[in-house]
Amino acid sequence: MNVVQIYNARHPRLLLFYPLLALLLAPLLGGLVWRQLLRSGLYSERERIQNQRRVIVPGPRGDILDREGRVLVGNRPRFSVVLNLAELRGEFRREYLKIVRNFRAEAPADRPSSAQMERLARAAVAQRYLDQINFILGRADRVRSADLDRHYAQTLLLPFVLLDDLAPEEYARLIERLPVNSPLQVYTASSRYYPHGAAAAHVLGYVGANNNPKAEDFPGEDLMTFKMKGTVGKAGLEQQFDDLLQGEAGGAIYRVDPAGFKVDLPIEKRLPVQGKNLVTSLDLDLQLAAEEAIKGHVGSAIVLDVRTGEVLVMASAPNYDLNALSPRISTETFRQIEEAGGWLNRAIQGQYPPGSTFKLVSAIAALRAGVVDRDSSHTDCPGWMMVGNRRFPCWKRGGHGERDLIGAIRDSCNIFFYTFGQQLGPDLIANEARRFGFDERTGIELPSEFRTPHVGTPDWKKRIYNERWFPGDTANLAIGQGDTLVTPLHIACLAASLGRGETLTKPTLLHDPRRPAQRSAPLGLDPPDYQAVLDGMAEGYQFGTGRLAKVDGVSAGTKSGTAQKGRIELGWMVALAPIERPEIAIAVCLEGQELDGDFGGGLHAGPVVRAILEKWQAKREQRTSPTITLRAE
Repeated sequence: MNVVQIYNARHPRLLLFYPLLALLLAPLLGGLVWRQLLRSGLYSERERIQNQRRVIVPGPRGDILDREGRVLVGNRPRFSVVLNLAELRGEFRREYLKIVRNFRAEAPADRPSSAQMERLARAAVAQRYLDQINFILGRADRVRSADLDRHYAQTLLLPFVLLDDLAPEEYARLIERLPVNSPLQVYTASSRYYPHGAAAAHVLGYVGANNNPKAEDFPGEDLMTFKMKGTVGKAGLEQQFDDLLQGEAGGAIYRVDPAGFKVDLPIEKRLPVQGKNLVTSLDLDLQLAAEEAIKGHVGSAIVLDVRTGEVLVMASAPNYDLNALSPRISTETFRQIEEAGGWLNRAIQGQYPPGSTFKLVSAIAALRAGVVDRDSSHTDCPGWMMVGNRRFPCWKRGGHGERDLIGAIRDSCNIFFYTFGQQLGPDLIANEARRFGFDERTGIELPSEFRTPHVGTPDWKKRIYNERWFPGDTANLAIGQGDTLVTPLHIACLAASLGRGETLTKPTLLHDPRRPAQRSAPLGLDPPDYQAVLDGMAEGYQFGTGRLAKVDGVSAGTKSGTAQKGRIELGWMVALAPIERPEIAIAVCLEGQELDGDFGGGLHAGPVVRAILEKWQAKREQRTSPTITLRAE
């Protein structure tokens, strides 16, 4: 290069273009730095969200056990045949091209759209795979095209279910004959299983589908997430303790291609964990005995541990087989249960007048108030009594004759309680009932307990009906009729409290082998007065209205009752055993026929109590029998 050329290259007019060029390049360079360096994290995050998908798999639920560790609710494997659509992209494409060629001769107006032909192709491919399953199992199932289209559009990352809830023998045949590398796979999930069918159905409850299982502390919340269906408690203990029983969900994060198919092994994976077990206070042996005894009736039976308040039995009839509700409830099953009245847990939702079981409350109130003396108070029962201008009958035609307190409890004499109930007055009777918790819920660990139990009083009647109180209302109150409404569980708690010589029992469905004895306010009776009440129950069991509950070798006390609710008669019985030092309290309430149907507590509820006592005694003898060890000589 000569001097002239160098001079020309550095000509001052050319130097003016350098700043201009730099000025033009600066925005480009700044944009490059902004996007490639300062904004790289944002674009990387957008790429991650676009290219990754998260799958959540719910954990199996925990088991529900009885007090001896026997399974009341568990999980069973549920076998399904699934089709991995990600492995069929080539087949889908080839089938689509085949369909296109087949329709090429058609007029444009008659030709399906491209989207329609894609759906036809997917359905045809899926049906070919399902036909392989049909051949192995001897079935003739068809692919549900609408389900396949919805799955392809919304949950492509998950396998498509061709057949669900296969029988174990079908599962075994498929495992033997399906190739390992086939897009068809047998998928194993879990469903709730109830080994004892309808036993304690209302207590245990059931589950429903949960389309939104939670995965705590699992990354990728900002990613598009697909969730496999889980379960959620819908009734009973399943609902009440759902958080405890609910398993810990697992999951995986996958990289996907633009079509949404996964392209590699999971980037991150966590296995689901089974939920915690729940140990109930129920005794399966006693529960089954009670269920069998009330079969064919409408009503309930409850057994409480007197010392702790633990519920050993809670049976309600009619009931239903819980396995018919798992994994889902069919419309027909729901309708059958509803028509039979089986959804109602009568133990905690039944609203009943307590009948003559309430006479125990009236007797305690009269003794505490000094209106009745255990030795000197007597009445003559001719079979009826005038209260005001109304004739009030005793349940026994012709009457009981002369009765003291023990005899009145034994024979359930209405006239005795009419007489001293009038002297006592409604307020003292109602106050005693409130001491036993008759005006509030028991607090049992179940949803939907009867919310408004109440004791009929003058104030209550005025507030609800705007009517004044009559002497006949007091007579009805004293024998457990009229406006007082409680549940069978209230009456069981009354019996358990009486067994401890106290006023309140808080029932529980949870077992704790170290649970201390319950303590509440004492009855407030002198020991001889308290013993008189127990003696009346003991004589009722031996000779009176509770004799149909009698079991040889079992010392017990009972109080029967008959009441009316609308046009339906009720048969009640409560029991304590052994009466010398009560361990269990029993309450049975059965709904009978229309009025004048000759339905009574002693006659109908008595045999149910007997069945429970027989099983209780058999278990008691088994626990106390010596163990014989054979020694080889």
